[in-house]
Amino acid sequence: MILKLKFIFIMNVFIMDRRASQGRAQGAGLSLALALAFVLGAVAPACWAQSQVASDSRQSGTADDPSTPPTDASADPEAMFPHFKDTRFWLSAQANFIFQTHPPFHAPYSGKNSLDANYEKATSRVMTLYSGVRLNDSTELLADVEDAAGAGLSNSLGLAGITNLDVVRIPGEGTPLSTAPYLARAMIHKVFALSKDKIENDRNFLSLFDELPRRRLEVRFGKFTLPDFVDGNSVGSDTHFQFTNWTVDQNGAWDYAADTRGYTVGVMADYEDRNWGFRFVEALMPKIANGIDLVWKPWQAHAENWQYELRRGVIPKKAGVVRLLAYTNYANMGIYREAVTQFVDHSSPEPETVPEITNHPWHITRKYGFGINVEQGLARNLTAFGRFGWNNDKTESFAFTEVGQTFAGGLGANGALWHRKQDRAGVAFVSNAIKKDHQVYLADGGLGFLLGDGRLNYGRENIVESYYTAHVWRGIYIAPGVQHINNPGYNRDRGPVIVPGLRAHVEF
Repeated sequence: MILKLKFIFIMNVFIMDRRASQGRAQGAGLSLALALAFVLGAVAPACWAQSQVASDSRQSGTADDPSTPPTDASADPEAMFPHFKDTRFWLSAQANFIFQTHPPFHAPYSGKNSLDANYEKATSRVMTLYSGVRLNDSTELLADVEDAAGAGLSNSLGLAGITNLDVVRIPGEGTPLSTAPYLARAMIHKVFALSKDKIENDRNFLSLFDELPRRRLEVRFGKFTLPDFVDGNSVGSDTHFQFTNWTVDQNGAWDYAADTRGYTVGVMADYEDRNWGFRFVEALMPKIANGIDLVWKPWQAHAENWQYELRRGVIPKKAGVVRLLAYTNYANMGIYREAVTQFVDHSSPEPETVPEITNHPWHITRKYGFGINVEQGLARNLTAFGRFGWNNDKTESFAFTEVGQTFAGGLGANGALWHRKQDRAGVAFVSNAIKKDHQVYLADGGLGFLLGDGRLNYGRENIVESYYTAHVWRGIYIAPGVQHINNPGYNRDRGPVIVPGLRAHVEF
């Protein structure tokens, strides 16, 4: 019976994904919104009977308890309707809207992939319906349907630290993204108990279990996004309540396996013990840089990701977490130095006017890097975080963004400090860089999948971001924020740029 349920579930979600990709563009977002409202409206009375709202946070704890990791020092987000509790099912949803703009800024020249120097504004929308069913005490099935629309400033080009993580770069002519709802996640989650004692687990859209073995092995297989499980921290990873810049919420030098929307297909093994854990993920890579299609030949194109997590603070008697990350990517990637040499020597069959990183036959090359991610509780309602990332940056930036090295740090505060426990506030700084081969490629007029001003007067891209998330009513949150960017796209000749924004989040 369980096998039959698994088969029916998997077939349904993949049929939904296929139909979504072939569906009509017009009215797709409205259809999902109406369906979401209908489903949630139907289950609201049953949910309302529950007296306690389930948590959507990934891991709970307090900064004053050194045995547990710090959180973003906020209460669990309040929802329009209480979520399912004490059942084997999960159903919730989110709607997120981000408006951003920037005034004109100094730019003596611009290229095909430059951030537009004129006044701009852009709005993005992401709606997600989360669902899941727990088959037994160790197995569950999870599936999410998403609808994304709108665009980022300058089609999300011209910056390494793009200002809105909710948007994706729309591919070039001939390869437009479907505007229909799509299957974002669909995975099987299996837990193998390695000890008899249990710990309480906060139910959320990634795990429906009320409790878990203290020592365990978790295996996930299916479609997901790697930042759900790797390189997260409690104050700088959630665009819907915290920061929105790509390289603040994620390690910019981690070129993690993903399609254009940020998802991949893979398998993850996660060993968890009392104060530490280790995760390994094997995932598929895209066919082209930032492409929507994956290579379904894992013996050729593939990615490995490792993370060691030590749940211990660097300040005595204060909670904290240290995460160490390493990764390798194998894909059809170009080499910056070879592209420049080919351009300078005119060795291409057809002479090029600028270096072309994609001008090579199909061949598999390797990109690798590592990172460190630290979060530290400073007080009960104040948590700090920091990231460092590095990759070899000789091989083409392929999946996430064009960063070879990054430093980031920031603070997240809980509104309980000023008697508004559902509010959040934060400030962060990030400095991104690329290596010499990458610099020369851009200076000679080469285009990456995000960058290309036509020439380059190199300097580190430095970004400061701040936000305040205010709880308005039930599941409605409003968050003004601002970003200040020096040397956009690593170019001293352009900028600085100021990007104010306003975010609206509705939690169902």
